[in-house]
Amino acid sequence: MSASPPTRSTTPLWAVVPAAGLGSRLGAELPKQYLPLLGRAMLEHTLERLLQLTEIQAIVVVLHPHDRWWPTLGLHDHPRITTVTGGAERCHSVLAGLRRLREQAAGHQRVLVHDAARPCVRPADIRTLIEQTTHHADGGLLGVAVRDTMKRLDETHQVQQTVSRTRLWHAQTPQLFTLEPLITALEQATTRQQLVTDEAEAMELIGHRPLLVAGSDDNIKVTRSEDLPLAEFHLQRQVAQFAREASA
Repeated sequence: MSASPPTRSTTPLWAVVPAAGLGSRLGAELPKQYLPLLGRAMLEHTLERLLQLTEIQAIVVVLHPHDRWWPTLGLHDHPRITTVTGGAERCHSVLAGLRRLREQAAGHQRVLVHDAARPCVRPADIRTLIEQTTHHADGGLLGVAVRDTMKRLDETHQVQQTVSRTRLWHAQTPQLFTLEPLITALEQATTRQQLVTDEAEAMELIGHRPLLVAGSDDNIKVTRSEDLPLAEFHLQRQVAQFAREASA
């Protein structure tokens, strides 16, 4: 798929893509990361976005122990991609990927963690995240501001409270942190049996304050069947935009 030009930097960077889920909420025969988007697996689109950043030394894709679809992808033998088996929850899979990176990367180097089910992430937004967190030791993540009115419900789904959306943001990925502190944060969360839903939460629990960097609304996470045509729409629109920018 065509996209924006590769970026270059002399600073080594690494990436982990947890792709060990079965995507049962979609009710499909395939895990959602392998569902087709514009004729290719969703995971391939996601990985191609990361591969555009030439400073990423290696991408660790974390797979389900019984994954049989990975070898069918065109990128399965890419020289910058390696794989490892994941765990029961997302945080366990990310930790497995980070431990694999520890064999190659220095503990002070930075690592991006990106959802396999976010194939529409814009390379320019990843670049912004990298640049804005360069001097922020606590790392950061992409996100978008909440626009809708927020309601808190009780157990019977009756409205309990209207919540102010001031300074509320939807968290996205990639999330970018220093390798060794992130491993420590996830290991501590695991020891305490805290199932964190993203890497930023793990870092927050040990006292870090990640920087939230504005991303794009089209960096959607595919979680339901109706998200698939929306992801295709965004991908097609982005391809057209990238082509216009390249020819300008």
